[in-house]
Amino acid sequence: MLKMILAISGKPGLYKLVSRGNKMLIVESLDATKKRQPAYAADKIVSLGDISIYTDDDKEVSLASVLQSVKDNYEGKVVDINSKKANSAEIIAFFEKVLPNYDRDRVRVSDMRKLLSWYNILIESGEDDFSEEKMEGEETQPEAESAE
Repeated sequence: MLKMILAISGKPGLYKLVSRGNKMLIVESLDATKKRQPAYAADKIVSLGDISIYTDDDKEVSLASVLQSVKDNYEGKVVDINSKKANSAEIIAFFEKVLPNYDRDRVRVSDMRKLLSWYNILIESGEDDFSEEKMEGEETQPEAESAE
């Protein structure tokens, strides 16, 4: 699911990939307006499925895992912390609750605010399936049925 959700640099909110055009993508905002617009190759476009967060043990945790942790901690509801108005201590306390072993040197408060904002946008739009998709080539082959 997260592979189809995009963040576009310079544009607020999140977008769902609708179609591909010639040298552009057609995206639809996840807010109530559901406005469709083009996103061009010059825009910095990132799929949420490609984002990961650094941890203390030199590993990276996928964004899907962190969003699932937020969903589990807040029972699938919108988090009542305002990502824009909350102070840094509130944001850090929230993030330590959902990912206690995050790398405190490389993960910034602005990244935590963005994750909180994205989570609330996804929940409000009904996009709450944060299960990680299998990578290409990892799909399991169906077992052949034996004829008796």
